[in-house]
Amino acid sequence: MADSKIILTKSVANLGNAGDVVTVKAGYARNYLIPQGMAFLWTKKAAAQAEAMKKARLARAAATREDAVAAKSQIEGKTFEIAAKVSESGKLFGGISADKIAALLPVAVDPKSIETAVIKTTGEFPVTVALHPEITATFALKVVAE
Repeated sequence: MADSKIILTKSVANLGNAGDVVTVKAGYARNYLIPQGMAFLWTKKAAAQAEAMKKARLARAAATREDAVAAKSQIEGKTFEIAAKVSESGKLFGGISADKIAALLPVAVDPKSIETAVIKTTGEFPVTVALHPEITATFALKVVAE
């Protein structure tokens, strides 16, 4: 099966960012990426449009990079505390979701950018959050009984 040259309109994990020109299997492009609005076929005219998309994305990234540096200074190395319902054996009823962690932080963070181990007990856990493609912050999350 032939490969298709496409231009991404949205960032796709393990493939590229908006405005990137990538080559994928024809079926993947035809059956998934294009119908989902994540990409369109490459043409000479579309290539110029893709270049404009890429420049706009890089300009936004430069502005958000400054915001990310400021956010990192508010989060890095600090300990945030969250109360949760706990059984008598010390295990949580449910877990601590990334949404709950994001709500604790003093800056707006996408819950999808938060990485941590599965939290099912009380204690202190390391959490990493990607604030920007190049900037991450690490902090401690202390889970206490409610």
